[in-house]
Amino acid sequence: MSAPVEGTAEPAVEPAVTDWTDQLLELDVGAVAHGGHCVARHEGRVVFVRHALPGERVRAAVTEDAGGSFCRADAVAVLVASPQRVEPPCPWAGPGGCGGCDWQHAEPALQRDLKAVVIAEQLSRLAGIEREVTVEELPGGSLDWRTRMRMAVTDDGRAGLRAHRSHEVLPVGDCPIAAPGALLPVLEREWTPTAEVEIVRDAAGEVHATELFEGVRHPALGSGTAHEQAAGREWDLPAEAFWQVHPHAADAVVAAVLEGVGDLAPGACAWDLYGGAGLIAAPLAERVGPEGRVVLVESDPAATAAAGRCLADLPAVQVVRGRVEKVLNGLPGPPAVVVADPPRKGLGRGLAGRLAEQGAERIVLVACDPAALARDVAAMAEHGYRLDALRAFDAFPMTHHVECVATVRRK
Repeated sequence: MSAPVEGTAEPAVEPAVTDWTDQLLELDVGAVAHGGHCVARHEGRVVFVRHALPGERVRAAVTEDAGGSFCRADAVAVLVASPQRVEPPCPWAGPGGCGGCDWQHAEPALQRDLKAVVIAEQLSRLAGIEREVTVEELPGGSLDWRTRMRMAVTDDGRAGLRAHRSHEVLPVGDCPIAAPGALLPVLEREWTPTAEVEIVRDAAGEVHATELFEGVRHPALGSGTAHEQAAGREWDLPAEAFWQVHPHAADAVVAAVLEGVGDLAPGACAWDLYGGAGLIAAPLAERVGPEGRVVLVESDPAATAAAGRCLADLPAVQVVRGRVEKVLNGLPGPPAVVVADPPRKGLGRGLAGRLAEQGAERIVLVACDPAALARDVAAMAEHGYRLDALRAFDAFPMTHHVECVATVRRK
């Protein structure tokens, strides 16, 4: 081999990238992270570990290597267990099982503590807010609560649930977090292979199921009209319209929103954005009285039609069908208060800023994603709003999801 020419450098040798996929690692598990896993480190790399708890030592199988930046792994053996670890009530929980639940191996009280840590961490990291957070338990326990769910269908026509981060469909025999009676009529029948099935068990106990195949909805079970009860009213709405999944979540969210809204003078104007069928608009209308105005904005035609029917006795309510960002500039106002319950991704910085510019004394945000909530609060802080109150509810036990109601006020 010839010697290198004097004055020139030998080319740098790129280190070989090792793919850890399928490797078994022994890990000391650290803090919980947003998304239903905990953080561990191995040879300088971050590993997000599912089915583990903070403080445990586990043997974990790497399921995904993200090109050297981080790995995902499942704890397949617990070498040193947390004292708050429990036996999962569902045989499909755990590595290789259903992806719907994240924390079946944790005591319910610990689940709430973990969610509180995540909310506080997201507020600190994304909004610069240091705040102690408590996640409140809802009545009914951690099982038998899910009244709305979507199932996938196997190639042989059986309804099942997907594995975590996978298209694989597991033909489960039941689901312990599902509302009693919700799944039996669905599991008993055959469905179109590769379709999806939306299931609703309403407050009256009726089960509604709709098959979705190639973009077309096919009603299969039930009347299609869900009968719900919340906020001191009865609601008849299309089964596919948005409604809280936990049977006690609607009342808890309404109470927290009204607490955040505070006193409204008779005749005041309030906005209810992403208002669905009017769950929050109804009590707002009662506060502002018939001389006031509550502007409910919702893009789903089925939900706005239901709102028109269910709130017909409240003359203060004005229903506007459309996307919030499209119709915002044309809404009557100015609003004394704004309530917004956006999709999981949150308002986004642009829309959060536009809402702040409306000048409302208070803006109440309903959010099911702590990171999105923290980003929206941070965006509103740029326009002179500060976080005033925060309540969080364990509306999705056994999962990493949590429902938050945050109130920001003008400084």
